[in-house]
Amino acid sequence: MSERLTPFSKQELLPLEERLELSSSQQSLTIGIPKESEANENRVCLSPEAVYTLSCHNHKVLIESGAGDNSNYSNEEYSLAGAEITSNRAKVFGSSIVLKVNPPTMEEIAWLNEKSILISALQLKTQSAQYFKALSKRKVTALAYEFIQDDSGAFPIVRQLSEIAGNASSLIAAEFLGDTKFGKGMLLGNICGVAPTEVVVIGAGTAGFFAAQSAIGLGASVKIFDHSPIKLRRVKSKLGHNVYTVALQQKSLKQALLSCDVAIGAVRGKNRAPILVDEDTVRQMKAGSVIIDISIDMGGNFETSEVTSHQKPVIVKHGVIHYGVTNIPSRYAQTASTAMSNLLTPYLIDIAQNGGLEQAIRFNRSLKTGLYCYHGVWTNPSVCKWFDLDYKDPNLFIF
Repeated sequence: MSERLTPFSKQELLPLEERLELSSSQQSLTIGIPKESEANENRVCLSPEAVYTLSCHNHKVLIESGAGDNSNYSNEEYSLAGAEITSNRAKVFGSSIVLKVNPPTMEEIAWLNEKSILISALQLKTQSAQYFKALSKRKVTALAYEFIQDDSGAFPIVRQLSEIAGNASSLIAAEFLGDTKFGKGMLLGNICGVAPTEVVVIGAGTAGFFAAQSAIGLGASVKIFDHSPIKLRRVKSKLGHNVYTVALQQKSLKQALLSCDVAIGAVRGKNRAPILVDEDTVRQMKAGSVIIDISIDMGGNFETSEVTSHQKPVIVKHGVIHYGVTNIPSRYAQTASTAMSNLLTPYLIDIAQNGGLEQAIRFNRSLKTGLYCYHGVWTNPSVCKWFDLDYKDPNLFIF
């Protein structure tokens, strides 16, 4: 029987090894950590432990003198961890990678090198067109904390800060509720023979969940309101029967607010946080009760809320204490700094191991989603739509 004819030789039919693309060789980074210039900001992006880890990977870290003071990290700690301490602010901003908590000012942008990588918050709703023009002129590559997503689609840095704000809100409420000058001299908790403190949490997202959890931990009676049955079910399944979950309707919400001792607003919106509690309802709340408006940075959930500061954190309206600090995590600077540092350090190591940001973006989805400016070209559709900028798909010139 004749052999079947084939257009391929036996050698050509043999399986070959799969050829995979290899990343570029590891790169040493120069990372600059400037001191935050905003009065209300006490955090720093990297802890001394993170600096030590990066130093062990042969990366150079420049720390502006005093950058960690408000987080209780001294220059000596950073120096012992391997960082170079300098008072030359321009030198720090001249690093190949600049890490900041808040967006840089116009003056600070002018110090960035053309090939610098800026990793910071963007705070889109507080920016102006001049900010983006300045970044574009310097041909900076920039990533925003708010845009970084993990493989599950969650926003790890935003979630971490919301967790801190939620936990802190109950502690802050307890402080002012027990204050004899502003509050009622009440302990936020549950003491034998005394009725428990009543806490209302509006919003069952990350901040609302952790606010409810910390209040329950103190022994308070907690009601949490939200429009989403899915979020309420998640809260109920995790916190059990110690929390009352209620559909967000004005009548039931008002009834709860009139009898509560603490109200926490944690509902955010796409553009502005919705006003869910009007002034008339606040006027009818108990004298000496406390409102913590976590969403104040987006306008607030209470009509009577106003932006306050860490130096003067509360105002009193209609006998009700209002706390409206926009940057709650900064109040707990070392905890917040450590949390941010733990999330940022692996990204920095990944950038180095892949031979630079361009290669890292190809393999790391989180870095790709965080990118909003690439050498002065705008790559995030949300930013472009907000400020009417020309959008370019990063896949066209990176991948």
